[in-house]
Amino acid sequence: MRLSWIEITSVEQLNQLWSEETKDSSVFFKHSTSCSISSMVLRAFERSWVTDETTNLFFIDLIAHRDVSNKLALLSGVEHQSPQVIVTYNNQLIFSDSHGTIDAEKIQYIIKKANV
Repeated sequence: MRLSWIEITSVEQLNQLWSEETKDSSVFFKHSTSCSISSMVLRAFERSWVTDETTNLFFIDLIAHRDVSNKLALLSGVEHQSPQVIVTYNNQLIFSDSHGTIDAEKIQYIIKKANV
């Protein structure tokens, strides 16, 4: 992976991240390591993402940590899919997308609009 992902490996870690006060945006990327479509979407996302200092990039390996994915679905109110992105700003859901429609440029545009 070319981006500096923060891997979430436990429900406790996710709960901590979700409850922290933040003025930043966060992208939670749910990835199935056994799915070629998920791998293709992840590579495209990483190629298109322009690194910025105000967005946290969180990575969830669905095969190894399905419990984390399930908890994120519960916390965000977004039904599980794979691959999937869930985007928050100030701890509020602002966007979600899945499969081949995940677009890094579109996500960054939405985050930029939320920052205004």
